[in-house]
Amino acid sequence: MKSIVKANILLVLISISLSLSAQKSADSYLNKRWKEVSTRMPDEWYASAEAKMAADSILKYQTTAGGWPKNSDFHRGGMNQKEWKRIKESGIGATFDNSATTTEMMFLAKMYSKTKDERYRNAFLKALNYIFKAQYANGGWPQFYPVRKGSTSYSGHITFNDGGMVNILNLLNDIVKKHQLYASLKLGEELRKSAKRSFDKGVVCILKTQIKINGKPAVWCAQHDEVTLAPANARAYELASFSGGESVGIILLLMKIENPSKEIIDAVNGSVQWFEQHKLYGIRLQEFVNAEGLKDRKVVEDKTAPVMWARFYDLETGKPYFCDRDGIKRATFAEMGHNRRNGYSWYTYAPQKLMDEYAKWSKIWIK
Repeated sequence: MKSIVKANILLVLISISLSLSAQKSADSYLNKRWKEVSTRMPDEWYASAEAKMAADSILKYQTTAGGWPKNSDFHRGGMNQKEWKRIKESGIGATFDNSATTTEMMFLAKMYSKTKDERYRNAFLKALNYIFKAQYANGGWPQFYPVRKGSTSYSGHITFNDGGMVNILNLLNDIVKKHQLYASLKLGEELRKSAKRSFDKGVVCILKTQIKINGKPAVWCAQHDEVTLAPANARAYELASFSGGESVGIILLLMKIENPSKEIIDAVNGSVQWFEQHKLYGIRLQEFVNAEGLKDRKVVEDKTAPVMWARFYDLETGKPYFCDRDGIKRATFAEMGHNRRNGYSWYTYAPQKLMDEYAKWSKIWIK
């Protein structure tokens, strides 16, 4: 009898501890970024009043097309009303940039699993249909759908930048594989088949856009022309290039594919070899206060520094380049003005994760 009482007391204490932990997280959720709140809170939090308030914002700001605008703190009430008015009137503003739309979909799946509120499921399905509609016949996705015109016409390019297309494909693949996150939605076999077709087309697009050097697969540009599939420019300082940043997510996605074809294996091998050949040794970024009293950054020599890579490599020379808002390439980090030196990520350590994963993957698939 005493053991039963002790066990019951222990269960109560565990329950209280979990509740306090969830409450502590709830109390601090407004201090977190939306991407963290949307998917990384304690599981119990998604049944809370605070989570439902965030979900109300998600429902309110879902566009007619089905996606969401980017950089919106939905857990803090939504977005700038002037911007929302412009989006509602034009019908343009939904995007996959900066993890928009896919993040909201994951949040809605969590909310539905806890509340069974059909509004969340319906919004998720509308967004899934948005993904299907936005996909080009060649398998790629634009940064925005509907596509923006004028000075942001690059939003129609097939976009790997900031993980745009990879985020979509990972979500679709999770649906196909019946990931637990989407189990409560009961999406059904037909939707999973549609997701599989969309995913497969996306992979074909990835293989077709991979840049080749003397016929050998290398890496990708951050964005590719939606018609020719060639590497393409985006913003003035984002010129067509070999991407040392965005290519990482693409390769990690390809390595997830079960029973990869020879073409996929060759694509992975070629890209990893490219990364091996473009490592940067003995340097690191250092922050300092410049002569004007402003926080600044510079590249310094450091023999103990971990290997890193540049974000962009020149398509002709294969060397790292840096660029200001004037669209002129610079050979060194120091040649850029203060704004771009400090307002953009020009170096990355992300390929090291790729190398670590490849070491395991290659043991299975490289004979």
